[in-house]
Amino acid sequence: MRDPDGLLARAGVSGNPDRDQHFLVDDRVLDRLPDHLDPAAADSGQIEHVLEIGAGTGALTDRLLERFDRVTAIERDPTLATFLREEFADAIEAGRLDLIEGDALAVEYPDFDASISNLPYGASSEFLFRLLPTGKPLVLTVQLEFAERLAAEPGTPEYGRLTVSAGHYADVDLVEPVPPEAFSPPPAVESAIVRATPRTPTYDVADDEFFLRFVKAVFTQRRKTMRNAIRNTAHISDLDDPDAVVAAADEDLMSARAGELPPERFAELASLALAEGVA
Repeated sequence: MRDPDGLLARAGVSGNPDRDQHFLVDDRVLDRLPDHLDPAAADSGQIEHVLEIGAGTGALTDRLLERFDRVTAIERDPTLATFLREEFADAIEAGRLDLIEGDALAVEYPDFDASISNLPYGASSEFLFRLLPTGKPLVLTVQLEFAERLAAEPGTPEYGRLTVSAGHYADVDLVEPVPPEAFSPPPAVESAIVRATPRTPTYDVADDEFFLRFVKAVFTQRRKTMRNAIRNTAHISDLDDPDAVVAAADEDLMSARAGELPPERFAELASLALAEGVA
């Protein structure tokens, strides 16, 4: 297994916080990352091709190649991409590693079975909501605060739009905190590993896009009652008649605040909004 510090030295880089570049260098954390896949998915034998976003110097790439048949790694830094092509020339030649040089938010993803990645924190949300709709298992290193919001329970300060939107696609668990010292250079924040296990929601929605837009809208006014939040955010949710939605909904729903409602109540409200408030 390649030494993370040795990879940094051979690549001749040291990380750049201004570019959201923090290399995960703790051997123990790197070794454990693949273990955090959902056991049912990992043991099914169906995880053959893993997608890695932000390969950096290849410390995680190396461990993924040890565990899986094929890896696609995406790296936008031209210097690092050149280094990876040289460092992993054998795996590339053998057809086990595909290296994509480019912005992982813009390039086309191949068909993959799971993604295990140390995400750039500044774009974690954008990456997450590009990956979640694929319906694939995910293991991602993110900022701790972001992880806590993903895995929050209704009624807690961390519970919000991110929780409900991510939970629409998967069960999300915070599986391991990661200290700043695990990275080079250390970030100014705590980190964590999250696992997203795809699932079908326990509720029905007529229109996924509208549901997510409705959730986004009302959480912009999470301190307001749902009655006021629905009325005040009709321009975001594209409701033509928010008053009709308020009139048709149960009083207990209209008196609640967004942070108190479980996802199934949002689904109930979104379905009502589509039926009553959209022309």
